[in-house]
Amino acid sequence: MRTIFPTLSLLCLSISVASAADATAGQATYAKACKTCHGADGTANPAIAKMMNVEIRDLKSPEVQRLSDADLKQIITAGKGKMRPVASVSGADLDNIIAYVHSLKK
Repeated sequence: MRTIFPTLSLLCLSISVASAADATAGQATYAKACKTCHGADGTANPAIAKMMNVEIRDLKSPEVQRLSDADLKQIITAGKGKMRPVASVSGADLDNIIAYVHSLKK
């Protein structure tokens, strides 16, 4: 019993480390799927915002940075307002984009 608990703890820790999102990989996926509207650095593309007649939030802003991973995942996969769902992003790529967005924090 004494060796089971430490072994299980190490196993759980290694699984959580292995599944950690990668902001660097997320930046590459973000560049393909998000940059057109949200800009390379998370600052909205003013031409797209004007064309769509919508305010695109700065991804570095406190209100976006306060969103949980689950909230961001929901927005990306289901869309929000005039933003359509991003069907080309799923799985680890989705987690990596979320990590990248959080890395933009001001």
